[in-house]
Amino acid sequence: MTTTYLSIAKVAPGRYIGFMRSVGLKVLKNKLSEYVRLVANGETVLVTDRDRVVAELVPPRPGRSPLLADAQLAAAVREGWLSPPAYVDHAPPPRLPVARMDVLLAELASDRGDR
Repeated sequence: MTTTYLSIAKVAPGRYIGFMRSVGLKVLKNKLSEYVRLVANGETVLVTDRDRVVAELVPPRPGRSPLLADAQLAAAVREGWLSPPAYVDHAPPPRLPVARMDVLLAELASDRGDR
């Protein structure tokens, strides 16, 4: 039984194969802002340590909020110490009065009278 191997060029044209950068830890440390800019523009960067991939820097997911506070809330939900609301309404809650003004003034007067 013979096995036929096709070169990658015959299976998929080069325009379908994305270019992925790799960088060693030492170079990444020295040029971090440059690589973060590449990732922010949509590239994926593989981080290597002694020619072994140890991490990936990837752009944020499409639905990810750009705000750090939102990312921290999402992490809290994933870790289970915060639960998301059951129903999300984008309008602010209605402002209901706590008490009528005459009732509040009467309570204030009675509290002052007790002193």
